[in-house]
Amino acid sequence: MQKDNKAVLIDLPIGYKPSQAEPFMNEKHLAYFKQKLLDWRNEILNGSTETIHHLQEENKKEADLADRASAETDRALELRTRDRERKLLNKIEAAIKRIEDGSYGYCVETGEPISIARLEARPIATLSIEAQEMHERQERVFKED
Repeated sequence: MQKDNKAVLIDLPIGYKPSQAEPFMNEKHLAYFKQKLLDWRNEILNGSTETIHHLQEENKKEADLADRASAETDRALELRTRDRERKLLNKIEAAIKRIEDGSYGYCVETGEPISIARLEARPIATLSIEAQEMHERQERVFKED
């Protein structure tokens, strides 16, 4: 595993995408995924700010009972979504820490590299596809018991 905190300091070429042809989790890979995670985190935080403003603006009472019920349902859905995003933020922060400590991109169970394609699709992944599938099979077995 590579330890390198310089991932933020390098400039990536415009349109850069990590490839399997490069050494795994080199400086460019680390910088790319850190930026991807930071952008995702900022997007979620901006959405949360919008939610707060939206809820503050809608704090007025609706005159119609149906309108009030609809507004309450919308608020509850929005708050549930933000709660899921709060949990996602914790996973994003953990992934950024793994980048900083040099463990990012490696399966926490096997120590094997997680594929670039998997990390591209799910940058917070901590398990390789094989380890994830094994977990899911075990969950199904225990659910059926």
